[in-house]
Amino acid sequence: MSVYFLFFHKLKRTQNFLLGVLLLMLCIRIGKSVYTIFTPREERNFWILQVGLSACFLIGISLFNYIKASIENRKSIPKQGKTHFLILLAFIVLAGIFKPYQDHLFFWNAYFIKFIYAVWGIYIVASGYLLKDIFKKVIESTPLTTSELWLVGVFIGNALIYIAYIVGFFYLYLVGTLTFSFVFYGLLFFLLFKKNRETIFQDIPEKYNSKKIEFSEANDLLESLMTLMKEKELYKSADVKLKDVADQLHILPHKLSQLLNDNLGKSFAQFINEYRVEEAKKLLQEKEQYTLEAIGYEAGFSSKSTFYATFKKIVGKTPSEYKKQFI
Repeated sequence: MSVYFLFFHKLKRTQNFLLGVLLLMLCIRIGKSVYTIFTPREERNFWILQVGLSACFLIGISLFNYIKASIENRKSIPKQGKTHFLILLAFIVLAGIFKPYQDHLFFWNAYFIKFIYAVWGIYIVASGYLLKDIFKKVIESTPLTTSELWLVGVFIGNALIYIAYIVGFFYLYLVGTLTFSFVFYGLLFFLLFKKNRETIFQDIPEKYNSKKIEFSEANDLLESLMTLMKEKELYKSADVKLKDVADQLHILPHKLSQLLNDNLGKSFAQFINEYRVEEAKKLLQEKEQYTLEAIGYEAGFSSKSTFYATFKKIVGKTPSEYKKQFI
């Protein structure tokens, strides 16, 4: 995957290149761990161990650069981030030349490895700070876009791997590699099953990005939108249109469409249908005397077939299958 993002991905995009760098540093570090676990101590090659630890020194800055470039939608690697990376790379290379691991085991094990982990940890904290606005949305229960969820997942995954290696340093060494496996497969399943996953690896179009709604305004609009849907239940009308909701919010329809796409990763139809499905789920539990068709109409669907297809797509079960749970 690292080689793919570095050299073969169709979109030659800064963020994808930096993701490849991050994956490469992680894989070299994990490779060192696997090599250590399965190779008897007397047969280990010290250069392999040194390269693995050196890559560990660059994981934090790679994560930081990737998240920064993604949040800021950069077209090139940030100059400051590139400088930090090159300084750290030069430092670890010179340390390996003048104090090679094989000849300075005590220095590396007693001091330098702790310094490597400290630098990694500092950049993880810095990366978390970059995501502060996204974490604020989580605290306020504001839905995240697919790209924002991905960044949070990558950050948490790296933080878990870091914690696992700290634990492994003092207790069980194997825990670091196992954590990497769980994180890797977790993010892989996210990519396989999450809608709009292609947006993670694409740029926002220029004409669209230039008119992007400011973060504070978007939050206010989303809060007003959620309140409006809760109080007036506009989704219950099968004829409700984008313009109807936009008029209630006193904004233009295209701005509402942009708000939903940018901040929720959804079209207007997806947004409305999710409310309708939630209403239908409530009715299926509470209104046993209602027919399934009546529940669909009551929730705002225009036809029985639309109700069944949309419900199955979102919930993963047909309305009748869902209702059986409560009989």
